[in-house]
Amino acid sequence: MKEKTMKEIDDNMLRKFITGECSEQEYAEINHWINEKEENARALFEMEEIYQLGKFDSYLDTKRMDRAERRLFQQIEKEEATIKKKQIHIKRWMQYAASIAAIMVIVSGLGYWFHTTNPANDLIVETNTENTAKEIILPDGSKVWINNATTLRYPRAFTNKERQVYMEGEAYFEVAKNAEKPFIVHGEALTVKVLGTIFNMKNDLLQNVAEASLIEGEIEVRGNNSEGMITLSPGQRAELNRNNGKLTVKQVDTKLDAVWRNELIPFEQANILSIAKTLERFYQVKITLSPDIRLDITYSGVLKRKSAIESVLKSLKNSIPINYRIDGNNIFISPEND
Repeated sequence: MKEKTMKEIDDNMLRKFITGECSEQEYAEINHWINEKEENARALFEMEEIYQLGKFDSYLDTKRMDRAERRLFQQIEKEEATIKKKQIHIKRWMQYAASIAAIMVIVSGLGYWFHTTNPANDLIVETNTENTAKEIILPDGSKVWINNATTLRYPRAFTNKERQVYMEGEAYFEVAKNAEKPFIVHGEALTVKVLGTIFNMKNDLLQNVAEASLIEGEIEVRGNNSEGMITLSPGQRAELNRNNGKLTVKQVDTKLDAVWRNELIPFEQANILSIAKTLERFYQVKITLSPDIRLDITYSGVLKRKSAIESVLKSLKNSIPINYRIDGNNIFISPEND
């Protein structure tokens, strides 16, 4: 697939990306474009902020006018002498810079931390394009692991009353405690507010459901479009359905939501049925247990997530007396003495 250049990423594609309507191919192209230059990521982020303010259409109108103006200048350049071409080029870029400055003034006037004049608040953009988790240490000592196709934005220093970061995709947070300075994660659909805790957050533009799963501490989850607010306790997951606007809570094993971070599957006082259900979730298989297998025995430990489920079953057999048989996507587990 030929990768698009910066000029070929048009406003329509960026708008589809922001509203979650772009295809997987377009998503990959935009993700590559973001990684080309930090200014690309900044430009996309500014468009997202304007979209949240309900001013995206007017912004696009301005951009269309700018494009028409640039085409006019290009035609003039073909007809004028070299010196005049340079003058027009300079003038065009001055107008572009003025447009960007105007956008920054609007956002700054609304109190967004990343456009202040303090150099300590310069925006840092981290993007993960690998299949393994990427660890990031924030200025306050908080640790964040971002999943594949995830972008995290944060300031060089948390100098304001709140520690604010912005993310798209999926991330695991271990937030340093600071009762005087709440930590706020802004996602496309959800906003999470904490003082110090461990949680997993998933705000993927390509998915209909945004999630926040609490592992330790307490967090406040709020829908960005007045869907409500929920305070979570450990073991709870908040889910926001973008289609119907419902914000709900589920009692789950939230540690399993963050297995992608270190590829370790934790079990605590789990019987073989619970373990089987977990393996079904991660490997998209169907596991059938023999009727005479014991369900009253529990196990605690950690399994290393591997590419093939047979490797996991071999490791499991070292701790639990079982036999297994694999037939395509169907797995049959029985007691070892069978």
